[in-house]
Amino acid sequence: MLLTKQIVARPAYNFAILSRFRFQLIVMWAVAVAMPALYVYFGFITVESNRAILNSATAAAFASMAGLISLRRVKDFPGTRSYAFILPSMAATYGLALVLIFGMRLAYSRIVLSTSFALAVLSAFALVYLTERLVKLLFHVVPGGDVRSLSDIKAAEWVMMVRPIVPADPRAILVADFRHNHDGDWERMLADAAVSGRTVYHSKLLSESLTGQVRIEHLSENSFGSLLPNLAYRKIKRLADLAACLALSPLLLLPMALISILIKLDSAGSVIFRQQRIGYRGQVFEMYKFRTMRSRETALDENSAREDAMTRHDDDRVTRIGRFLRRTRLDELPQILNIVRGEMSWIGPRPEAVPLSKWYQNEISFYSYRHIVRPGISGWAQVHQGHVTDIDAITTKLAYDFYYVKYFSAWLDIVIALRTIPTMLGGFGAR
Repeated sequence: MLLTKQIVARPAYNFAILSRFRFQLIVMWAVAVAMPALYVYFGFITVESNRAILNSATAAAFASMAGLISLRRVKDFPGTRSYAFILPSMAATYGLALVLIFGMRLAYSRIVLSTSFALAVLSAFALVYLTERLVKLLFHVVPGGDVRSLSDIKAAEWVMMVRPIVPADPRAILVADFRHNHDGDWERMLADAAVSGRTVYHSKLLSESLTGQVRIEHLSENSFGSLLPNLAYRKIKRLADLAACLALSPLLLLPMALISILIKLDSAGSVIFRQQRIGYRGQVFEMYKFRTMRSRETALDENSAREDAMTRHDDDRVTRIGRFLRRTRLDELPQILNIVRGEMSWIGPRPEAVPLSKWYQNEISFYSYRHIVRPGISGWAQVHQGHVTDIDAITTKLAYDFYYVKYFSAWLDIVIALRTIPTMLGGFGAR
């Protein structure tokens, strides 16, 4: 499908105000702050001191604004539906507001804060629903270079520009391939557009943002112009991994003990399955999982080992309890030991078995680049694609892995962590 050359009337574009931060904040404050504060102030429920109402309304205003900012920041990443992040975002900011109120020993109104929290969540759901239903981004595309493929991305609407004139609409978003040597008129137009406040995107980065994938025809640098991921965050992430292990270990001991008993009762063999995987910086390590398959002899030749490492759809080697563990990802819990040992992280590209990893590396250029960060229990590819084994699907998975490496950050890890929860509950991509 070619990019269209004329803008036609698009009702969705007329609702662009719904996606603006100021509009959303006004709605949030009107519904989640003003309404409960006024309701209590005029004594419709109970008598509260003016000081308590004022403190609670102020805290609710800051909490709802912070929650909205957090929600919009998470939404910056592609392929994420905001619904899953509304409750965690609002719960975190309102929880922080309560901590500050208690810490400063301020008078507060339980009714104002609790009602505000409920209305903030409902308002956020309504805003997200209306925005996703009525607002679709419209991009003006500068001809030249690799821009034709943008029309295949259905998450937005595209219009090809025919003259180097800045669009009259101040909300116009321009897209150009900055690697292409545009004519002087187009270069001047892009500069004028940026100076006048229009947003101008590089087509390559925009494509990555909308699809959540980085093309693997060549290695792609990160925002710092380097092939290395964010080194500062890598150190912080390691500390966060250890802190999470320390906090979660007492809570996971009982479930892991119960799972161990169920595995022993279900089939003969060891509770823990060990397998050699390729991990951080291409080093081989022994990964631990709860055993989900019947015990079998170790394959000796390379082809058999590769076949043995693949889990097929409805694989008859999987046990009854194993199927449940795989669907809920609970079979991955023993990897907390791999995290403590520094071999893995909670979030990162999934480590592949040695025979599979060697095969993929022989078939796919730059495959080894995914080993530049620690592998994880969950990852960007896992929440988008699930379990795959064939080369074509692995190529797509690798594009997701490269995206994770390029945009390696705390926010992306938060997005993946939040998306992992519905993935576990729904069994997406499990085999």
